[in-house]
Amino acid sequence: MTACAPSSSEANNQAPAADAPSKQSAALSLTRLDCGHADFKDMNGFFSDRPGVYPPGPGKVTDSCYLIRHGDQIMVWDTGLPAETKNKPMNQNGMVASIDRTLADQLGQLGVKPADVGVLGISHMHGDHIGQAAQFTNARLVVGKGDFERLAGRPEDSLKGWRGAGKKVTLATADVDVFGDGSVVALHLPGHTPDHLALLVKLASGPVLLTGDLYHTTIARQKRAVPGFNTSREQTLQSMDKFEKLAKDTGAKVIIQHEPNDIPLLPAFPEAAK
Repeated sequence: MTACAPSSSEANNQAPAADAPSKQSAALSLTRLDCGHADFKDMNGFFSDRPGVYPPGPGKVTDSCYLIRHGDQIMVWDTGLPAETKNKPMNQNGMVASIDRTLADQLGQLGVKPADVGVLGISHMHGDHIGQAAQFTNARLVVGKGDFERLAGRPEDSLKGWRGAGKKVTLATADVDVFGDGSVVALHLPGHTPDHLALLVKLASGPVLLTGDLYHTTIARQKRAVPGFNTSREQTLQSMDKFEKLAKDTGAKVIIQHEPNDIPLLPAFPEAAK
């Protein structure tokens, strides 16, 4: 088990500067996968720690996961809600959440088996992002160190298949250069959770930024909304600043993973952005 931090011996996993020349040579593509949806009785009460950010009343978010092909290497980013919510929706705290199709079904349509996935990137520890992770235990796991440690021993720990000696895990406390060529970078943006990550994918058509849960909606990005359940409001705002500077400096297309209106920003499944 390896840690990625400024003093880590695994220095090659640290990302180069965002504007550094890329050594990328492998073909790169990005495909959106549908990993669920959720309805909320009170959007503002759930997603903001201050009043008046969202219009009063209910709202809906989506849950998006992604397949990244890097040459002959395959990465999955986030794994969505648990597969069992297809038949039994999750109903708690004013939220009803479920999936229509499992991640494995969608990957199968793309000719990918769980065992083919070489890297599993997890933005953070929440159940709507790790729900179907357990089927990818052959992959190297890239996850925030604090999130991985905080999940340990909990009933909802879908990452327990990577615990123990000899497991392929990169525990991030800084940016992680996933493939070592600067083409896919897991961005260390803590605040939503202890070591929350977002993802930069440098496609030939232009860079794409996947937010994880730095923002849940377009309104959250516009108004810098911070949910009351975030681990640190201060860190969240600092991470927003870092993210927005990177988005501006790179001209990246920003995709908020829970925003239904951002789904059309990538080609419709099963097509991929390249």
